[in-house]
Amino acid sequence: MLPFTVPSRDQLTPDAQAIYDQFVQATGKMPNLYATIGYSANALATYTQYVRGQVKNTFHARDREGIYLIVSQINGCEYCLASHTASAIKAGWKEEDTLTLRAGAHPDKKWQVLYAIIRSVLDNRGEVPDALLHDFSALGFGDAAIMDLLVLINVMSLTNYAFRLAKIPIDFPLAKEV
Repeated sequence: MLPFTVPSRDQLTPDAQAIYDQFVQATGKMPNLYATIGYSANALATYTQYVRGQVKNTFHARDREGIYLIVSQINGCEYCLASHTASAIKAGWKEEDTLTLRAGAHPDKKWQVLYAIIRSVLDNRGEVPDALLHDFSALGFGDAAIMDLLVLINVMSLTNYAFRLAKIPIDFPLAKEV
C-alpha cells in the first residue's frame, strides 16, 4: 500500500475507468488525486456525485472556488491549493485575490465572515459562534446557505485529506505561498 502511486486507467476497475474517461473527456486529463481516489470506484463515484450536486448550491462557481481555497489553506493541502487556484482564476478571481482569501485578509466583509466560519468549523469540529452566524445572516444568507457551506467544507476536506494521506505528485502549477 505504501507509498501510494497514482494508478493508470488500466489499474482501476471498470466502474472507476468509466469515471476516469469522463474526466479525460471533460478536462483533457485525469487529475492524479482523482485517479488515486479511484482505487475505490465507490469513493470516486460518491465524490463526483457529491461535487456535481453542489452546482445547485447557494454559492455560484466563483464563490465555491473561493471557499475551496480557504478550506484547502486551513487544511494545509498543497494539491488542492494548486488545482483550485487554477480553477479560481478560470472562475474570475485574480491570483492576488486568491492569496488574500487564503490568508483571511480579503477586504470584502462577506469573505471575512466566510473565512471566520470556515476556520471555526474546521478548528472546532463544526461549532460556530452565534455572533458569526448572525454576521452570516446579516449578509443575506439563510439556513440553506449555512448547510450548503458545510457541504462545501466537507467535500473539500475529503480531497484535502486524501492528498495528505496519499502524498501523490501534484499535477497542477503550484500555488504561491501565503
